[in-house]
Amino acid sequence: MASENSGFTDYYNIDDLLTEEHKLIRQTMRDFVKREISPNIEKWAQDAHFPSGIVPKFGEVGAFGPTIPEEYGGGGLDYISYGLIMQEIERGDSGMRSTASVQGSLVMYPIYAYGSEEQRKKYLPKLASGEWLGCFGLTEPDFGSNPGGMVTNIKDMGDHYLLNGAKLWISNSPECQVAVVWAKNEQGRIKGLIVERGMEGFTTPEIHNKWSLRASCTGELVFDNVKVPKENLLPNIDGLKGPLGCLDSARYGIAWGAVGAAIDCYESALNYAKQRIQFDKPIASFQLIQKKLAEMITEITKAQLMVWRLGVLKNEGKATTQQISMAKRNSVDMALQVAREARQIHGGMGITGEYPIMRHMMNLESVITYEGTHDIHLLITGADITGIPAFK
Repeated sequence: MASENSGFTDYYNIDDLLTEEHKLIRQTMRDFVKREISPNIEKWAQDAHFPSGIVPKFGEVGAFGPTIPEEYGGGGLDYISYGLIMQEIERGDSGMRSTASVQGSLVMYPIYAYGSEEQRKKYLPKLASGEWLGCFGLTEPDFGSNPGGMVTNIKDMGDHYLLNGAKLWISNSPECQVAVVWAKNEQGRIKGLIVERGMEGFTTPEIHNKWSLRASCTGELVFDNVKVPKENLLPNIDGLKGPLGCLDSARYGIAWGAVGAAIDCYESALNYAKQRIQFDKPIASFQLIQKKLAEMITEITKAQLMVWRLGVLKNEGKATTQQISMAKRNSVDMALQVAREARQIHGGMGITGEYPIMRHMMNLESVITYEGTHDIHLLITGADITGIPAFK
């Protein structure tokens, strides 16, 4: 069921809670996705091709850093708007949403929140416009869920820092112009640095043969005695709370984005079930198909209400890390279940590129792991409600 005016899956009339500006932003992004992404995404995914030409187009439509103030090239929008933008992009493809999420939440956000005024003016407008693509270097080959164990390090050489180490599973890295990198100083404190393409000893090998996020580029960041100017250190943050603050922002976007992927799968399954004739009637008339569809719309509706409420809390500055964690985990788990049920409704056609289902399903297998795994998010909630951390 869609609300009358939106042509959108909205069983509980959540549109009534949105402003006209929210709806306009959502429609603008939906039109952009239908025009620039949907006609090409199956080929890009099949060919494992990252369309770098989409980056300036994302910039033009305002998908990069929508909540960053306008003076730095951002949109100056609220967090509901940001959520709706991520939802619409992920209806198109999770890999495309990853590109936008990383740019806005993991590159622009830390430069804005933790950077100097000079850094904001130098980097943010170029990132907002899509002239530059950025990436975020936290995860290492041996340190994922335990980022505090990182071995990437910086040494103070007087007029510059010497950076050594490696990061793995980094979205956007093969195409990036800048990387926000987290490394330990000689005292063992975690610091953020802005590393630029072209610095000697800095390379970004690409990861190939992915079955997931195939239209997104993923790679490594390798630092071999890279000289990083002192002015590239993020001055206003110290310790693990720096990267974790960025992840809060990104996980918030994922919580909305995964709902978009679920909606795309649900709408495809609903339409297919109404048109597919078996035993002289549409399969939508059978009880087991109706059960699947009814459960899908129920779970989507619950997730929509959760992320809307989280957006309100975020706008009020009240959303906690733990609340964001719960929403990220719930949305992605829900979207994966919806994708799997939708695949069954489509029968054999569900595994082909004629429909978006299998692509969403494979993408979501990455989304359920990155920026906090499914199980770690569960333990974040567990630690919050019991007061006892179970992952140490």
